[in-house]
Order: sequence, then structure tokens, then C-alpha cells
Amino acid sequence: MKYLITIVGPTAIGKTALSIALANHFQCEIVSCDSRQFFKEMTIGTAVPNKEELQSAPHHFIQNKSIFENYTVGDYEKEALNVLEELFKNNDFAVLIGGSGLYVDAILKGFDEFPEIDASVRTTVNSNYEKLGIGYLQEQLQLLDANYFQQITKENPQTLQNPQRMMRFVEVCLGTGKPYSSFLNQKKNNRNFTPILIGLEADRAIIYERINQRVDTMLQAGLLEEAKELYPNKALNALQTVGYRELFSYFDGEFSLPFAIEEIKKNTRRFSKRQLTWFKRNEATKWFDYATDRKEIIDHIKTLLR
Repeated sequence: MKYLITIVGPTAIGKTALSIALANHFQCEIVSCDSRQFFKEMTIGTAVPNKEELQSAPHHFIQNKSIFENYTVGDYEKEALNVLEELFKNNDFAVLIGGSGLYVDAILKGFDEFPEIDASVRTTVNSNYEKLGIGYLQEQLQLLDANYFQQITKENPQTLQNPQRMMRFVEVCLGTGKPYSSFLNQKKNNRNFTPILIGLEADRAIIYERINQRVDTMLQAGLLEEAKELYPNKALNALQTVGYRELFSYFDGEFSLPFAIEEIKKNTRRFSKRQLTWFKRNEATKWFDYATDRKEIIDHIKTLLR
């Protein structure tokens, strides 16, 4: 039996430290599914594990892509499953860690397959988006797949502001004449491992304080300078990210620096709330307080192996 120990939870809760502790105990490797830590140009603002942490256990999918690459969750699913297949040849365990719910789901449950869409449809949708903005995509999805639009609004509202994903939803609707949601959950994807889901949580006040401290630490480490280097490429999808987007607005003269910093903290707190909402949907997850002794978590995992 192969086991994928999966660690989820809100940002700044301590997932990295726990993943290293578990990887060392079970003598296995770590696969990251944090969708912003993939990019080598983004270090400080994505809280990439530091050198000591990376040396403490083998990591995969940390700064292995460029912001200039078009890298989708479907691409990640295929690559990560290939890596896991190799890891499981020599080990019964691997650790999956991340706060990107969609990417966690892609590994554990699979990414749904869609028919090929005619290139002319994609061109039309992209052209209309460039002329009319994100509002065009939102209106189209609401018109063509009202149920899915409502689901996103309720469960994952930041997706409505993601042009890449919204264009994909709309082009599937237009290209097939069917709602995007009709292609979801069509089949069961077989996995050659058993997931063990561990969630880390804390009182909201503690989470928010940890987030505020992390943002301050990032700024001290040079986040402003990192964002300034990335600013010429601010339109790239990879950079539509909390921590960078607000500083780009500062560089544009829209925000003062103190206001931009407060916006980073506020938007990160909102993001953490959405993360918890997403992960709490999976009833198979065993939740622990962030300060729980690691031995207690390891003992819980061992009980599931018997």
C-alpha cells in the first residue's frame, strides 16, 4: 500500500515545518502543490521554503517553472502524478503540501477532461476580453452556465477575477454548446495511492496575527524590491497574486505604500478564510491545532496504517 500524506490549511499556519517533520519521520520526499511557489522569479512573496528547509528533505515543484510559461493545473496534475509514481517505486510514503485547493484536488481526485475547442472560439473570447474586460467573461459565464457561476461565487469567488480560468470556462461553453459544469465529475480517476489528509488550523485571531507577522517579515526580507523587478511583467497571470498585485498598484501611483501593505495583509486574511472554506469541505481531513505536538500527528497517521 502506498500512502500520500497530504497537509492542508490556511497560509502561514505552519504547513512547511510539519511537512519536513513528517518527511523526515517517514523517510520520504515532499511534493509541493502551492501554485505560486512553482515560479522561480517569485521567492519572497510566495514564502518559498528557505535553503535550510529545502535541505532538510527533498522537495519537488519548488521554483521549477518560469512566470513566462503557460502552466495549468492540468499540466501540474500530469507532472506531479509522474513524480509520485517514481517516488512510490522506492517508498511507501510521500508528503503532499499546499494551500492551493484546486491543485490538491487535481492530485487526489483528478482533473476532468474536456473536448478540444476550436482555436477560433478561443481567439474570439480572448479578443472580447481584451476589449471589454473581466466583466464580459463574468456575464458570459452567468448566461451560459448559471449554476456553475453561482457555485464559484459562493465557494471560490476569487476565480471570478482570474481571466485565464474565466476564459477557459466561457470558451468551453461556447465551443461545445454545453455548460462547463456538465463536463465536471464525469469519471473516477484511479490513483495508485491512499491519501491521508491532515489539516492545520487555529483560532482566526491567531491566523490573522501570523499572517500580519509574515507580511512584515516579507517586507523586511525585500518584498518591495522583488515586486519592483517583476513590475514590468505585471500583466502575467502568475503575478495576479496577493502581495505583488497591491505593490504594483503602489508603483502605479494608485496606493500609498502604507495602504498597499495593509491591503496585502487584508487580502491575505481573506484568502486564508477561503482556503479554510475549501479544505473544510473534505470530511476525510483530520484537523489539528497548529501548535499540536508532532508526535500526536505522527501517532494519528500510524493508526491509519494498521
